Amino acid sequence: MSKFKYILFDLDGTLIESGKGIMNAVKYALKKYGIDETNKAVLRSFVGPPLNQQFAKCYGFSAEKSLEAVLVFREYYETKGILENEMYTGIDKVLQQLKNQGKYLMVATSKPEKFAHNILAQHDLEKYFDFIGGSLTDGSRITKIQVLDYVLKTNKIENTDEVLMIGDTKFDILGAKNFDLKSMAVTYGYGTEKELMEAKPDFTAGSPEEILWVIK
Repeated sequence: MSKFKYILFDLDGTLIESGKGIMNAVKYALKKYGIDETNKAVLRSFVGPPLNQQFAKCYGFSAEKSLEAVLVFREYYETKGILENEMYTGIDKVLQQLKNQGKYLMVATSKPEKFAHNILAQHDLEKYFDFIGGSLTDGSRITKIQVLDYVLKTNKIENTDEVLMIGDTKFDILGAKNFDLKSMAVTYGYGTEKELMEAKPDFTAGSPEEILWVIK
C-alpha cells in the first residue's frame, strides 16, 4: 500500500480520546435548556459529527437553536473541556514511523481548527503534521465533506489514489467516498462498528499499531 502519499487523520476518536471534554460540554449546554442528559450513548454520539446537527437530531432543536447551543457548548469547552482529553497510546509512534516513510500527514477534522491545533500541541503532536484542517467557528466550513474539500484544494492534491482518510465514524468514511478517496475505519474510537461497516471502509484497524499494517 506504498502508493499512499497523503495520510489524512480525523482527530477525535482517532488521534485523541477526547470524549470526556466534549460530553461534559454537551451536558453543560443542555442544562441551559433544562435538559439533564444521563444517557452516555446519546452523549457519545456528539463526538465526531458537527455539533449543531447532533443537537437537532437528538433534541429536535431548530437550526437557530442548534447553533445557539453550540455557542453555549463552547463556554465550557474553550476553558475546561479542551483540556479533558488523552492521546491514544501508541499514536505518536505511528505518526513518527509514517513520517520516517516520507508520508505527508494531515488532519481533517470537524472540530474548529483553532481547537485542533491546541489539542495536538498539548500532546506534542503538531510537529508530525504538514497541514491541520478543521472547521470554522462561524459555521461556513463545518461538515467533514467541506473540511476535506478545503484540505485537498489548499494542498493542491489532485491524484486521489495517493490519499488515505483515517477516521472513527461514518462521516469520515462517507466523506472520503465523496472524493473517491480510500478510507480506513478505526474501531477503537467513538463510532459503532455497525455504523462503520455499513459505510464500507476499504480498510479497518482495531488499534493505532494496526494502521501501520496497511500503510507500508
